[in-house]
Amino acid sequence: MKEQLERIKKEFVGALEEVKDALMLEELEQRFFSRKSGELTQAMKGLKDVSVEMKKELGQFANVVKQELSGMLDNKKEELENKSFEDLAKNEAIDVTQSPLPKKKKGAIHPMSIIHRELEELFRSMGFMVLDGPELESDYFNFEALNIPKDHPARDGHDTFFIKDHSDWVMRTQTSPVQVRGMLKYGAPLRAVVPGRVFRNEATDGSHDHTFFQMEGLIVDKGLSISHLIGVMKGLLEGILKKDVTIRLRPGFFPFVEPGFELDMVCLICNGKGCKACGNTGWVEIIPCGLVHPEVIKAGGLDPEEYTGFAFGLGSMRLVMQRYGIEDIRHFMKGDLRFLDQF
Repeated sequence: MKEQLERIKKEFVGALEEVKDALMLEELEQRFFSRKSGELTQAMKGLKDVSVEMKKELGQFANVVKQELSGMLDNKKEELENKSFEDLAKNEAIDVTQSPLPKKKKGAIHPMSIIHRELEELFRSMGFMVLDGPELESDYFNFEALNIPKDHPARDGHDTFFIKDHSDWVMRTQTSPVQVRGMLKYGAPLRAVVPGRVFRNEATDGSHDHTFFQMEGLIVDKGLSISHLIGVMKGLLEGILKKDVTIRLRPGFFPFVEPGFELDMVCLICNGKGCKACGNTGWVEIIPCGLVHPEVIKAGGLDPEEYTGFAFGLGSMRLVMQRYGIEDIRHFMKGDLRFLDQF
């Protein structure tokens, strides 16, 4: 037994001298100290088979050998760690003559995100919830629940992206479907806004794009009228643009409201003179709105004889253009850093 322990010690010392890195040291540790198959561990387990008279003497000798080998192992670990730190310091030495690195650019919040956050904060202060809905929408919620059946001519003006081989699904053309989803989930009274991205299969120009952002608003309660609608729209524009604006209401047709209106504002980029952003008209169509159609109230699970409401669809991307003087809506989706670095 004693001869076996001396042999193990000699083999350990010889193997330790060959260790060059942490991986070799770990392999050596496993070879001699592993709880299941380590050579030193197995030798010490053999103590149970010796006589009682020899067990005390051999046990003491085995513990001395184990302590010596463990000490040598720890010293080798420290030596390798110190060597690795020295090598790292050599490799990462600082050249004081080297020119400083260029200053890293900080990111910025996209102008659409800035305006949507301000809008959400403004509406929350007015008691509105902020809701969300799916961009891949069913034909039912995108059209039929909004009083636009399959044969309705209003569908022709939406230029819809239909899903191939799934005609009952579309990329939503508006955030209005969340009106019905909101009423079904929360009932009435209800105040909610829905910011989000929408899609239209149409030609692009300075004021139109195939992908753009809207913010839908909805209030459902008892006894609401057009005067309530005008008051909210006025507070909205003054709150977000931080200035007085000239507006006008024009009759407009939208199947999900009755009566319906187009709310226009004088273009703040050209001050009404006409430019690319306003289609050279001097006016910007900013908020289609109106009283919620009774059929939409029904689709939301409410009684139109008891509840009324008004809704508005804010062209939030056009609002951003007015706020920052952006003349072309297509800049938002190009990912051009020269544009984004301005904000």
